Amino acid sequence: MSDLFASWRFWALLSAAFAAATAILAKAGVEGVPPDVATFLRTVVILALTGGIVTVAGQIPDLARVPGRAAGLLVLSGLATGASWLCYFRALSLGEASRVAPLDKLSVVLVAVFGVAFLGERLAPLHWLGIGLIALGAGLLAWRA
Repeated sequence: MSDLFASWRFWALLSAAFAAATAILAKAGVEGVPPDVATFLRTVVILALTGGIVTVAGQIPDLARVPGRAAGLLVLSGLATGASWLCYFRALSLGEASRVAPLDKLSVVLVAVFGVAFLGERLAPLHWLGIGLIALGAGLLAWRA
């Protein structure tokens, strides 16, 4: 088990999963919420910047009107973002960037799959081919000889 936690592939795959969750939760949570307010709730790292944007745009009153479900989803999206970043930097500390980053980008594939599964989105066969090629490319880069 300790070998698993020392593997850059493990951390890069976790990073991809959390990044995909970030996109799905944000998409679901942003419905009916001004984008600046959604960004403010979700992004602790850039809290000062987004707080300034919300204030200047006169959207402070919108914070009180964010529905509880949307607020909860945006908080979860923010947590998923943080988890993704932590896993990504752990993977980078253990492996080569040229191999970690492509594996992390499997989040693109996961977002497509999760979008269909959880958000009812539809993809054409050509889109699925593109998703498959992204997955194949990431795998080839990550597991090169």
